[in-house]
Amino acid sequence: MSVDATYSTKTPHTRRVLITGATGAIGGALAKEYASPQTHLILHGRNTSALEQVASACREKGAQVTLSSINLTDEEALAQWLTTLRAEQLPDIVIANAGKNTHPGQLGELEPWADVQALLNINLTTPIAMAQHLVPAMRARGSGQLVFISSLAGWHGLPSTPTYSASKAGIKAYGEALRGLLAPCGIGVTVVMPGYVTSPMCNAMPGPKPFEWPPERAAKVIIRGIRANRARVSFPFPLNFGTWWLAVLPAGVSQWLIKRLGFDHVGGR
Repeated sequence: MSVDATYSTKTPHTRRVLITGATGAIGGALAKEYASPQTHLILHGRNTSALEQVASACREKGAQVTLSSINLTDEEALAQWLTTLRAEQLPDIVIANAGKNTHPGQLGELEPWADVQALLNINLTTPIAMAQHLVPAMRARGSGQLVFISSLAGWHGLPSTPTYSASKAGIKAYGEALRGLLAPCGIGVTVVMPGYVTSPMCNAMPGPKPFEWPPERAAKVIIRGIRANRARVSFPFPLNFGTWWLAVLPAGVSQWLIKRLGFDHVGGR
């Protein structure tokens, strides 16, 4: 189940932070930014060697680190892992960061169905399943913070990434709804909507990438928003402002703008 299954009793001054996708650019940057002697990081990643490197950097900063490399889309494995966490080391902050992207091979061609299912499973179903498993214990404790990673693509679907856009719009709506539902229980919910953040996944995306940020900058902004229990953390401002307008303008105008700005580029074009 776990690369490092050593658990310990939480001290009064230790916060527990669970981050899935900790081997990704944003996930790794978040882990390193959170790392401190007062923090117990529970990091998940499928690439065990990369995960160990992130863990080592966090331990050097004094953090206690527990690792897991389970398949998050395996319902039984996910349930077993989260049941153990719930009973033995319930997180204070849960950042459902693991995700993937896919895009059409050429204009007029849909993404392969297997890719669509795999993307929806990790981007949308898994974060919702994590909430299902962890919220009851957070509610009983009276505190907790759920963080869902959406995207500026959640404002308006892009022809270059239709399924990714749908998954990010879905998790945005879910997080926004959950915030109102769970606030009376002492549980905060933050939806993060990044723009382009330097990473292999970003590099693989077709089309322009304006206002691209390094992951370290993104991590600092995200953590500030989590600490303030902000409903939404979206960046960078110019791209957020522009994509927000795509959601409120008449559809024909928005789709003309998307094409005019080159966001309809797909692989193989």
